[in-house]
Amino acid sequence: MSATQTRNETHNETRNETRNETHSALKGNILTPNGWINGAVSFSDRIGALQGGAADPALNGDDYIIPGFIDLHVHGGGGQDIMEGGDAPHTIARLHARHGTTAMLATTMTAPTDDIVAALKAVGAACAGPRRGGARILGVHLEGPYINAGKLGAQPGFARAATLDEVRRFATHAPLRLVTVAPEIEGHLQLVRAMADAGIRVQIGHSAGSYDDGVAALAHGATGFTHLFNAMSGLHHREPGMVGAALAHAEFAELIPDLLHVHPGAIKVALRAIPQLYCVTDSTAATGMPDGAYMLGSQQVHKCMGGVRLADGTLAGSTLTMDQALRNLVGIGLDLADASRRVSTNAADFLGESLRGRLAPGCFADLVVLDRELNIKAVYIEGEACDLTDA
Repeated sequence: MSATQTRNETHNETRNETRNETHSALKGNILTPNGWINGAVSFSDRIGALQGGAADPALNGDDYIIPGFIDLHVHGGGGQDIMEGGDAPHTIARLHARHGTTAMLATTMTAPTDDIVAALKAVGAACAGPRRGGARILGVHLEGPYINAGKLGAQPGFARAATLDEVRRFATHAPLRLVTVAPEIEGHLQLVRAMADAGIRVQIGHSAGSYDDGVAALAHGATGFTHLFNAMSGLHHREPGMVGAALAHAEFAELIPDLLHVHPGAIKVALRAIPQLYCVTDSTAATGMPDGAYMLGSQQVHKCMGGVRLADGTLAGSTLTMDQALRNLVGIGLDLADASRRVSTNAADFLGESLRGRLAPGCFADLVVLDRELNIKAVYIEGEACDLTDA
């Protein structure tokens, strides 16, 4: 376990010791690590007993009770962007909690150092002082600036090579859990190894690198790929590219299942190739908001036609929420149990969060209750019911 994880667990234990123990119970079709049961789950801040027998939820009309969603790529929501600092992380966490996200990583943009530090300080404060009704912010996904300037996607033009000293300075302001890196940049393979040794997860992304660059990065300790297929060299039968490295070798990768970023057929390819593929939203300030102009880091983006784009039409994050991600996965053919793992358990496993992403005794009581049409009826974060209104 990394030092960051230890700090997070200690914080959770301290907070749980002071919380009033109010026990609750829910009945329905419960998705456990061993499959569906029909019965009841009792909990306070942690899950207590699971009672019931194995059952096919298709044979009854009861609600579904599944693990809370875990989103490792969140830029914004509710009109605010992580790079704004201040109270923005709390607003964003609250918006996503209403859509079933019970834990998340606040994700930064490529920016000058001072802007990144300001955002990290705000995230660090939000991690240390979570507010009721908001998804737990487990730390930071540093998506930039250590990316390839030729594969910015919607990132601003502040890409640069990384240094271990700078990464260490960033980590003093907030728990640095995940860093996206373009491995083909000189010096980055050595940095990947150093970060992995320090307990920081590294994903390959925003990369023009070759298949061999991807394989080398995995050998140096990288463990995933950032928004698979997007902003990386594609698959060709003579030049497999970074996508080919992921499909051939990855255990984990994140993917945006808004059905705009990745075609359903490509999603199915990834599902067959990558055992623990997990889904993220890559959500922006426009999430949960009407059509219009919003900020994504230092760039203005526009929400229209169900997506978010730069002025030139480039996709710029999304307006996806994790409940819609789940419905989209089921809509393209996954069963609900598999779809649930893709929006929860696999991300928890990737991050090393063994007490989240599963409904089992002793785990945090992060639960989502769905009706038969997969609409959210209730959300519990560490046993506390969320207010699902727009207040």
